[in-house]
Amino acid sequence: MKVAFATQDLVRVDAHFGWAKNISIYDVSPDGHEFLETIEFNGDLQEDGNEDKLEPKINAVKDCAILYVAAIGGSGAARVVANNIFPMKVKEPESISDLLTKLQDVLKAPAPPPWLRKAMAKNAEKETVDYDD
Repeated sequence: MKVAFATQDLVRVDAHFGWAKNISIYDVSPDGHEFLETIEFNGDLQEDGNEDKLEPKINAVKDCAILYVAAIGGSGAARVVANNIFPMKVKEPESISDLLTKLQDVLKAPAPPPWLRKAMAKNAEKETVDYDD
């Protein structure tokens, strides 16, 4: 399952979604994780009310099941959720590697929490192949 992290320093989740300079994307499974890419954003990222800055970020994470952020505005959260991406806010900056380890542990549980089952279902839909064509 693809998971995105809003980050300024590429080490921690320490960024507001709309203001993030970078979004790092990983593929995560119960057995491990793999770094896929970091997408860098430029321009005036702190301009409140500028909804245009969200579009490239939404497009960057549209294949992700979970998005970790330090904060996210109402409009951004609504757009993320509308794309079936589960936003997760951290209470304080937290290491991406620690979050990956915690997520893997939760994925290993026999009964993951409902929010995670929903995120995993998004991933399962992408992996379903229709052979009836």
